[in-house]
Amino acid sequence: DVNALSADGTISLDWWYPSDDGKYVAYGTSANGSELSTLQVMDVETGALLPEKIERTRAASLVWLPDNSGFYYTRYPFPGDVAPGEEAYNRRVFFHQLHQGGNFAGRHDPLVFPDADNSIDPQHWPDVVLSNDGRWLLVEVSQGWTRTELYLKDLSAASGKFQRITDGKNFLYYGRILDGQLYLTSNEDAPRFHVLKTPCFALDRANWQEIIPESDAVIEGRANIIGKKIFVHYFRNASSQLKIFELDGKPLTDVALPALGSIFDLGGKWNSESAFLGFISYAIPPTVYEVQFDGSLREWTRVNTEIDPSRYQVEQLWFNSKDGTRVPMFMVSKKGLARNGEIPTLLSGYGGFNVGRTPFFNRNVMLLLLEAGGIYVDVQLRGGNEFGEDWHRNGMLEKKQNVFDDFIAAAEYLIAEKYTNAGRLAIQGGSNGGLLMGAVLTQRPDLFRAVICQVPLLDMLRYQNFQIAKLWIPEYGSSDDPKQFEYLYAYSPYHHVKAGTLYPATLFMTAESDTRVDPMHAIKMAALLQAQAVNGPDRPILLRVDSKAGHGVGKPISKLVEDAMDVWGFLFWQLGIKI
Repeated sequence: DVNALSADGTISLDWWYPSDDGKYVAYGTSANGSELSTLQVMDVETGALLPEKIERTRAASLVWLPDNSGFYYTRYPFPGDVAPGEEAYNRRVFFHQLHQGGNFAGRHDPLVFPDADNSIDPQHWPDVVLSNDGRWLLVEVSQGWTRTELYLKDLSAASGKFQRITDGKNFLYYGRILDGQLYLTSNEDAPRFHVLKTPCFALDRANWQEIIPESDAVIEGRANIIGKKIFVHYFRNASSQLKIFELDGKPLTDVALPALGSIFDLGGKWNSESAFLGFISYAIPPTVYEVQFDGSLREWTRVNTEIDPSRYQVEQLWFNSKDGTRVPMFMVSKKGLARNGEIPTLLSGYGGFNVGRTPFFNRNVMLLLLEAGGIYVDVQLRGGNEFGEDWHRNGMLEKKQNVFDDFIAAAEYLIAEKYTNAGRLAIQGGSNGGLLMGAVLTQRPDLFRAVICQVPLLDMLRYQNFQIAKLWIPEYGSSDDPKQFEYLYAYSPYHHVKAGTLYPATLFMTAESDTRVDPMHAIKMAALLQAQAVNGPDRPILLRVDSKAGHGVGKPISKLVEDAMDVWGFLFWQLGIKI
């Protein structure tokens, strides 16, 4: 029970990996939302902790050996192992042997990858995959969000060398290994992804066989092997579909999901007798279903909620962006709500890093905004993966302005179609979505009444110099490059605040322990707006800095309640909602 680890609830559970037989679970915890995890191992039956206590395991990827004797895992270097200031990078793969006296802190764990024959950039991100028999170790190295390199090692071979599978092409590859066969999900020559198969002992590209071709839907993440079947999660028009195939790619069945919504997890082992999926939608709380191989579903458990889905409606609307691109958005409201051009509206989006924006559940939106007669709108901007890799690439690097144009066009559509008006329209976004808020705030201050800008990137000329932000250069670019400087400067929110302008009421939210996006972005943007805007007390520029919190992962209930009170109090005030 992580809630018992600190009196104020500010130690969070970051990740966990059970051993194959469930005897042990390796997990990471961090303090104050920092995400700088400490790895520990628990004996599940007794609840006792093993002596292991390995620091620097942020967002660890971990695979157990089949006999539970140890695991491969990723961690960052210890201070002193690299040059000062580089501790946030150089994520590497190590092996840890359990019950090995004196090595409980992992300092003597052997480095597995990279090895003498394979080097990687310090900003690249390796993850680990192990075959069902423990023979083959696959390392997936992400180079930003458009390219992956794969390395495979036969752990039974005396040479012990990794073989590089991919050849430097600008595509994504994800692998699963079963009985000596490598199953690859990739967008190579297939922007919406397809599934290929090759023997682990015959990895040349000529041996790759396509078994599940590209379709008009997008494969989300990797194909999973569960019960010796291939489970493929698709996005079609930004909502989930699930299909089951035989190992040779022969279609077996489609799974009829409960409603328009999102699969948020899909689990099961290679020898499982069924699979489990998590499902969610705007009016449907997180629900777990057991999936039989004939496609039938059985509800396993769900989050209890007082919300009645039958009271609400979800519509998908389409509009034209500035360049004519058709873009969708989901609109959620109480049934029967009539357009009158005065509806209090909250518009949100993300648009980046190949992350899809699909239906999700937010109790506060349902019980506060919608019950007060408002509407919630979620727009699927370019930069995400809702329509494949082309959709992503059209919203990154020099094409990032497309994301902002899409969002502005969504707001203009809502006003033109008489849902709302600029005086009753608020917007909200965090992280990369916070950058979105800053960009549209400075580009179209006339279009919105209120802005919630959470843990944002706002100074795009210097962002790469702080925290882990060098990892995002493949997505945004860097001002150190003269050509990239030009398009970064063209939209960098901090550099486009204009003195004497009336801006929307804005609430910047950040936290002291944020190790992803440095709090300096929100702090100095708030200061600049406060100094140069002509806003009065009815449209304040506010800054909220949370203590003992980070980017948002693992916040205790008390802090979530405090956040919600400030956000919804601010929005109701600005949108004129009376309760």
